[in-house]
Amino acid sequence: VEVYGPESSGKTTVALHAVAEVQKRGGTAAYIDAENAMDPAYAEALGVDIDQLILSQPNTGEEGLQIADTLISSGAIDIVVVDSVAALVPRAEIEGEMGDSHVGLQARLMSQALRKLSGTIAKTKTIAIFINQIREK
Repeated sequence: VEVYGPESSGKTTVALHAVAEVQKRGGTAAYIDAENAMDPAYAEALGVDIDQLILSQPNTGEEGLQIADTLISSGAIDIVVVDSVAALVPRAEIEGEMGDSHVGLQARLMSQALRKLSGTIAKTKTIAIFINQIREK
């Protein structure tokens, strides 16, 4: 599932409500915070049990997507939130020099990851929510 919209339009709030609902029903939730911006107090106010939430703050896009794949493949997770797609910066971009061109690198990373994840998601019945922000030009 992709939840997208402009900045501050409630995308993370929707995802956190879904996490809280899964937890209320006895499910296990994971939150991949690629933006390093998840506010535990806000999540708790929405009903998320922070103590039971698997929280990861990856350093690269590859790391975040590998964590998602591992969690989903385990079959032990009912919902995984990736917040956000835009923050999944490829390793080459992080480790490269300022000014280096990395045209299309993130798009290729996401395309490859989604091809891999879609089959696993179907087998495990895990809900995967990808948050994405639309950028106005």
